[in-house]
Amino acid sequence: MTDTVLLHTDAHGVATLTINRAEKHNAFDDAIIAELTAKLEQIERDDAVRVVVLTGAGRTFSAGGDLNWMRSMAKFSEKENMEDALKLAELMDLLDGSSKPTIAKVNGPAYGGGVGLVACCDIAICTEAAKFALTEVRLGLVPAVISPYVIAAIGERQARRYFLTAEAIEAKEAYHMGLVHEVVTPDILDETVNMLAASLLKGGPKALLASKRLVSEQSMAERKALMKKTVKLIAELRTSEEGQEGLTAFLEKRNADWIK
Repeated sequence: MTDTVLLHTDAHGVATLTINRAEKHNAFDDAIIAELTAKLEQIERDDAVRVVVLTGAGRTFSAGGDLNWMRSMAKFSEKENMEDALKLAELMDLLDGSSKPTIAKVNGPAYGGGVGLVACCDIAICTEAAKFALTEVRLGLVPAVISPYVIAAIGERQARRYFLTAEAIEAKEAYHMGLVHEVVTPDILDETVNMLAASLLKGGPKALLASKRLVSEQSMAERKALMKKTVKLIAELRTSEEGQEGLTAFLEKRNADWIK
C-alpha cells in the first residue's frame, strides 16, 4: 500500500514531506491530516533535521479537504465535527510553529486548505503554472481554520476579496499579494528550493528559531485564541443545511440551490 505522506531526509538535514495522493490531487482527509501531524512531530524531535520542505506528488500541491470526507463528516454531530476540525487546526498550528525553517514547494494548484498549508510555511516558492483559490463559500462553507494564516500572509484587504469571490489567483498575483515569495518556471523549481535550503543551512539552528519567534510572537496569542472560534465555525457550517447542500451539489456536479 502506498504511503499517503512521504518523508525523506537527506544527508544535509533537509526533510521533504510529500503529500502522496496525486490521483486525488493531494486532497487531504482525516487519515492524511493525522499522518502529516505525526511526521511533523517526528521532525520536531529529530535534531538532525534542519530544514523542512513541503510539497505534493504529481502536478498538484494540494486541493485542500477531500470533499467526500467533508460530506461524510456533515452527517456527524456538531461536537464530532468540532473534534475533527480541531485536528486540522492543530496541524496548521504545528506547521506554522515549527522550530525548523519551512519551505512550501508549490508544484501546482493549491485550493482551500492547500492554501493554508502554503501560508503556514516560512517561505513559499511556486511555479508559473500554480493557481490558488479559497473556494469554500461556493460550498456553503468558509476558510475558517486556515484564515489566521492566510490573512497574515496576504492581509485583510486581499482576504476580503478572495474569501468572498472564491476566484482563482494566478501565480503572479499570489506573488504580488505576498502569498508566495517567488514564481519560477517548472524546470527550475527543484533547483530554486535546493538553493534556498542550502542558504538556510548556513544559519545557526538556535538563531533561526529565535528569528522565527521574533516574527511570530506578536501574533501567536491572537492566533491561538482564534483557533477555538474557527473550529466551532466550520463545525457549525459543515452540519448546516447550506453546507450540506453546497457539498452535495458540488459532488453531484450541479448548481447549489442558492444559484438561480
